[in-house]
Amino acid sequence: MRPSARPYPEIIVRCIDLIDEIPVIIRLTKDILERHLRTLAAGLVVCTVFGLFVLGAAPVAVGLIPAPWDKLAHACVYGLMAAAIGLASGLRGWRMVLTALVSVILVGVLDEWHQMSLPGRSPGWDDLLADGIGGLLGVAALGLRRRTVRL
Repeated sequence: MRPSARPYPEIIVRCIDLIDEIPVIIRLTKDILERHLRTLAAGLVVCTVFGLFVLGAAPVAVGLIPAPWDKLAHACVYGLMAAAIGLASGLRGWRMVLTALVSVILVGVLDEWHQMSLPGRSPGWDDLLADGIGGLLGVAALGLRRRTVRL
């Protein structure tokens, strides 16, 4: 007779035990992310603004994204920034929407104004419009997310 009455090798038993712990790990990770979501979102906003004003001033930024794709890039960056501002603000409803949109438009205006002093760069109303549209899309996505997932 065998000394071990277990039907499975030890490694398989340990793997099954680890698999049983995955929901607990996922729940803990989700709790930690939700707890620090506002801080992470604020960090994303700071990094985005740094990228726009510092990295955007580098000579390599001139003509980096050709037209009309630059408008899509504007909308994506400012949409992400609007969602991050909305999350970081901790506000809800129309106050969150207004804060995110005004902040994004303000950053867009400052970015276009900053471009006036950069060689090879030029400000444009069309860029600011793309920034605003991106901001609206970012806030709309955040609003849809808040309806489906309660933070």
